[in-house]
Amino acid sequence: MIRVALPEHLRTLANIQGEVRLEVAGQATQRSLLDALEARHPMLRGTIRDQLTQKRRAFVRFFACQQDLSNELPDTPLPGAVATGAEPFRILGAVAGG
Repeated sequence: MIRVALPEHLRTLANIQGEVRLEVAGQATQRSLLDALEARHPMLRGTIRDQLTQKRRAFVRFFACQQDLSNELPDTPLPGAVATGAEPFRILGAVAGG
């Protein structure tokens, strides 16, 4: 069971309270995790990654186990602590501006 922590605006959009817990078939990767998240909460499609290219949106970042995983390849295995549910996979909205 993988735990996913979403920013407030995405939890509101998907009517989610707290963390999302997902079962991911096969190896736990960013792609398989986001596929499972979007399958369960279709209203999130296109908010975290582009629907056509499947690339992460520019102002969205991924963190887990005190590491920035935003630039990892989509099929790179997630850290073991995330795959077992010991640590959450965090999706954050980046802040920009001046």
